[in-house]
Parts: sequence; structure tokens; C-alpha cells
Amino acid sequence: MDILAKILKERQKRNWSEYQLAQNSGITQSTISTWYRKNMQPSISSLEKICAGFGITLSEFFSDSDDNEMILTDEQKLILDKWNSLNKQQKKAVSDLLDVMLL
Repeated sequence: MDILAKILKERQKRNWSEYQLAQNSGITQSTISTWYRKNMQPSISSLEKICAGFGITLSEFFSDSDDNEMILTDEQKLILDKWNSLNKQQKKAVSDLLDVMLL
């Protein structure tokens, strides 16, 4: 998979410039631009930020098909946005809490 082409495709679906992607992902525009100029692949942590900016998961990013596209409610998007802002320990605590609640 051409990751840079996929990022471009996701940007184009949203009519976003590199600047808008930078604003939404927290990655500098110069870094994004450098990836394309030097044909460099972003790191996994950068790709996670890109996906968070797009409002998609890494799994959705790497999916070969748009048929798997899931429509989220505004409430679900809000929860995912909050989840993406948690650190690893906080995510584990929330996950553990949900496990207890679902027993």
C-alpha cells in the first residue's frame, strides 16, 4: 500500500489542504510536506495522529475497501475523539471499567 497516496486520497475526500491536515492532526505542515518531497513514510505514531485528525482508525486507514465504511453518530464520534486524547494508562482504565460494566 502506498501510504502517502492513501493520505492524499483521505485529504481529497475531505477537500483538505496539507495545512488543514496539519491543523487537525497536530503534525506540522512542513513535516507532511517533507514526506511527499522526499517520498518518506510517516512513523506509526505520526500515522496514528493523521488517522485521529481524519477521524478514522488505523484499521480503517489500512482497509482495502470503502465498503467497510462505518457511519458513526455524533455521540460515537465524540466518544472516539475523547478516547484518542487519552494516554495508554487512561485507555486501559476506561477499558477495564467497561469490562466491569458489561459483566
